[in-house]
Amino acid sequence: MNHVIDIDSNAVDFIKKQGGVVTVRLSPRHGCCGGLANLAVAEPRHPDAPHHYQHHIQDSISIYIAPELAAQGLRIGVEGWWKLRHLYVDSVAIQ
Repeated sequence: MNHVIDIDSNAVDFIKKQGGVVTVRLSPRHGCCGGLANLAVAEPRHPDAPHHYQHHIQDSISIYIAPELAAQGLRIGVEGWWKLRHLYVDSVAIQ
């Protein structure tokens, strides 16, 4: 497994409070003119089909990552306020 995942310390705390599991996967987004883009998302839960994901432990968090994202440099952060807090995924340059 060649993943590079940087998890912000605030995101680590958030994920641990949500159960200590995060799933990173592609989610299709439809554009206003009929286009389609797959965006990486991070969700603080187990995947529906764990056998389709690569699994590893980092920062005492159980991470499930879609194989098509495993070789990419990713950063997981948390944004929002109070009950509206949610995780986000950014790409990072692999050095």
